[in-house]
Amino acid sequence: MELVFVALPVALVIGGAALVAFAWAAKDDQFEDLDTPPRRAIFDEIPAKDAAEAGVPDPAPTETSADSRQP
Repeated sequence: MELVFVALPVALVIGGAALVAFAWAAKDDQFEDLDTPPRRAIFDEIPAKDAAEAGVPDPAPTETSADSRQP
């Protein structure tokens, strides 16, 4: 029974803190645009056509096969 006198206030404090954090995030428009950040992470590379127009050099070729090594 004594555990209830400790657990209940702790649960209320944690719940209140979560509610305050949610209200703060909603007030600061953290949930306004949920679609753009995942797309930005996936499509962050410049397309080849746009890269050539922007003057971005091609990446250096890399040799990965064992046949291309010099002895």
